[in-house]
Amino acid sequence: MDIYKLNPPFDLLIPIHIPNQKVQLPILEEKQITLFIKRLDLIHPLVSGNKFFKLKYNLSNAKAEGYKRILTFGGAFSNHIHAVAGAVKEFDMEAIGVIRGEETEPLNPTLSFAKETGMEFHYLDRNRYRLKNSSGVLRELESIYGSFYLIPEGGTNVLAIKGASEILNKEDAEFDQIAVSIGTGGTVAGLASSLAENQGLLGFSSLKGDFIHKEIVNLFISNKIKSPENFQIFNEYHFGGYAKHKEILIDFMMDFFNKTAIPLDPIYTGKMLFGIMDLIKNDFFKKGTKILAIHTGGLQGNIGFNQINDTRLPY
Repeated sequence: MDIYKLNPPFDLLIPIHIPNQKVQLPILEEKQITLFIKRLDLIHPLVSGNKFFKLKYNLSNAKAEGYKRILTFGGAFSNHIHAVAGAVKEFDMEAIGVIRGEETEPLNPTLSFAKETGMEFHYLDRNRYRLKNSSGVLRELESIYGSFYLIPEGGTNVLAIKGASEILNKEDAEFDQIAVSIGTGGTVAGLASSLAENQGLLGFSSLKGDFIHKEIVNLFISNKIKSPENFQIFNEYHFGGYAKHKEILIDFMMDFFNKTAIPLDPIYTGKMLFGIMDLIKNDFFKKGTKILAIHTGGLQGNIGFNQINDTRLPY
């Protein structure tokens, strides 16, 4: 499959078909496990992965309510910032990205792209950024930029979860387990609300620490989502924490690409697939299990990652 070969007309509300690609590796045949990957990374060149679904109802709602300007938050390499910048341009609206940290020149590939689309940056130092959701900071931003439609960091809110609930389709009901990486939790919440009966849900946290369990429970409760009976979160595959990595992870990703032609990112999907393959090797799944892993995109970040770490991750 070629990256972005789907490239549909940019209408977030038009239903699209997303291919499930079968992974063929000796270990899968040996353990009698079937693994497919839902290639959300192929949806659109600007707004790919789970971001497509998390933004679709937010931007449509903003447009319907007459907003001209979208404001959101993110780090300098944020997939969310990249996706919002691209989507807002397609919607012919203005975008403001509130960026964590100080301005640094030259801009990295993520921010360079966002700037080219017309996104305006507002930088907050890390201490101030921690207060980004406070009424004081929001009033300050409104005094500078005027009225705006606010999308939170990572994009997770009620409308994002609604969008993420549409990732799975009827044909996906054949799978026993649905696997996805966890960041802010919006995608796993959407999937939890749309699982077929008796399907299991496996979440692979990209964050270090046990706190993610409580955060996901609270997210489910606040959005009135019943937690699936067979739902497990794995937080031992974070490789040091969010945006952290180890050489073994990069080696795995390169080997996986060489054998399957499926590119992964080191923040989310690489860690998820590493976890899935580790569980398979250690007989976590019973023979005959069918797994569908959600590829949440994020490949744009590989460009900057390669520059910083002198790696050659495909994107």
